[in-house]
Amino acid sequence: MGCAILPHLKNLVEIIEHGLVDEQQKVRTITALAVAALAEAATPYGIESFDSVLKPLWKGIRQHRGKGLAAFLKAIGYLIPLMDPEYANYYTREVMLILIREFQSPDEEMKKIVLKVVKQCCATDGVEAQYIRDEVLPSFFKHFWQHRMALDRRNYRQLVDTTVEIANKVGAGEIVGRIKDDLKDEAEQYRKMVMETIEKIMANLGASDIDSRLEEQLIDGILYAFQEQTTEDSVMLNGFGTIVNALGKRCKPYLPQICGTILWRLNNKAAKVRQQAADLISRIAIVMKTCQEEKLMGHLGVVLYEYLGEEYPEVLGSILGALKSIVNVIGMHKMTPPIKDLLPRLTPILKNRHEKVQENCIDLVGRIADRGAEYVSAREWMRICFELLELLKAHKKSIRRATVNTFGYIAKAIGPHDVLATLLNNLKVQERQNRVCTTVAIAIVAETCSPFTVLPALMNEYRVPELNVQNGVLKSLSFLLSNREMGKDYIYAVTPLLEDALMDRDLVHRQTACTAIKHMALGVFGFGCEDSLVHLLNFVWPNIFETSPHVIQAVMEACEGLRVGLGPGKLLQYCVQGLFHPARKVRDTYWRVYNTLYIGSQDTMVMSYPRVPNDEKNQYVRYEMDYFL
Repeated sequence: MGCAILPHLKNLVEIIEHGLVDEQQKVRTITALAVAALAEAATPYGIESFDSVLKPLWKGIRQHRGKGLAAFLKAIGYLIPLMDPEYANYYTREVMLILIREFQSPDEEMKKIVLKVVKQCCATDGVEAQYIRDEVLPSFFKHFWQHRMALDRRNYRQLVDTTVEIANKVGAGEIVGRIKDDLKDEAEQYRKMVMETIEKIMANLGASDIDSRLEEQLIDGILYAFQEQTTEDSVMLNGFGTIVNALGKRCKPYLPQICGTILWRLNNKAAKVRQQAADLISRIAIVMKTCQEEKLMGHLGVVLYEYLGEEYPEVLGSILGALKSIVNVIGMHKMTPPIKDLLPRLTPILKNRHEKVQENCIDLVGRIADRGAEYVSAREWMRICFELLELLKAHKKSIRRATVNTFGYIAKAIGPHDVLATLLNNLKVQERQNRVCTTVAIAIVAETCSPFTVLPALMNEYRVPELNVQNGVLKSLSFLLSNREMGKDYIYAVTPLLEDALMDRDLVHRQTACTAIKHMALGVFGFGCEDSLVHLLNFVWPNIFETSPHVIQAVMEACEGLRVGLGPGKLLQYCVQGLFHPARKVRDTYWRVYNTLYIGSQDTMVMSYPRVPNDEKNQYVRYEMDYFL
């Protein structure tokens, strides 16, 4: 329930407080855990409700041992963050004596709770950094930073979080200085714990209080830890990337050494090692740019280019990602190898069916199309267009989105006509997903190259007497018109086409046309296009009795759009005729439209209500209207 317990908190505490001094140890333990849960839910409010339990809790931590003590410590750990700073400071000093004593407890559960309470105490405002530095840190590092802690997953997690919280209080340099030598420890799991802690500390606090000597030792340690890893996960990679990014310009002297390590590992026979080396390039490319190491990046670009024949798809994906990050920071004109050599090597890779390869390859091609299209001939771009059509079938949404965006960039680079011809041909295929992505691509081409370059060909394509093609054209129009600015310029051009679609026997034609009208009506609000909208409303209105759920939803949305575009008065006049129809099914539909009108524009409908004279003859009608309204 979280903070919803606050109104009842005092009563709940009073109900259970007697359990803290019960003679049964189990009752005392469970009561302390209940107080901890109440305090956790109430955070950061409600300390006054716990006044009555502070004394027994304080007595309890001096008297109890084992599980009972663990529960009492847990309760105090959740109460300290609720206190005012001066009280928090006092209580922390008191409880810290017990905690430091329990640092050496062999019980795993006790260790977890002690770590949690230390973390909560350090996070509290009133606790001073100097006190933590002098009293807590020496015994904390002595008893907790041991190999055994790294082996148990839950202890590992809690120790990392607590150490990061202490660093937030006493500063990054203090903690990193104590654990930096452990990056060269012989136990890999322990090295990973150290790396993860340093990564989180530097991500939070940056590298401002790390001096030059510590910086040297840190780089030396992370290089050793990165090279010596044997298990396959991303802890070392993430840590390396975060630390180098935090140091920023200060990394300049170490970059040749780091790049040497990367190049050596790119040549390793183990695929995972090559992959991590390529991933590391992606992480540190921005720092290399900051340090103006463009020559080094150019060298890395050439090496990565030579590795594009990689057989393992995971590694190839990482190599493409690394190339992309280098292209991003170095710019198209300085890139080595030159773009005109790089792109033809990427075209065959687009055929690769591995998702990571596809995604990184399309991103790289899209980036080149966006920023460096002039380095490549139009024929090569058309070749890439044909390859991209296949990728519209990809299962992963991000790949389809990247493909569609790349179509936009290529269309901008070589003009829309050739690209559009390719896409319009693709509307004839059977596969639905392919057609949907093609329609989105057409809309993107229209957006990047202005709609007037695309609309004539698109509307001409609607004349093809094939359902799939016509539906595709309508869907493209719908996407195109969803951009608010486009409606007002092209409403009169597309009205006859939408009119034809709304008279079609095919349900999907009418559904898609209604969606397009919804977007268009919202886009032309206030631009004086009411004549066209009323005309289209006359074609939309007969569809309100449709039973197919998708169609009726599209029709209702079109009515909502037209309510905005035309004003609710117009739609109310269409509605009134059927509100009291003898057939219940007709009435239900009309009332459904009326209700949506009422919800959207209740106040503006008043002036459009029909007048009913107050006489004997109309008494029943007035009664009916009062009942419904």
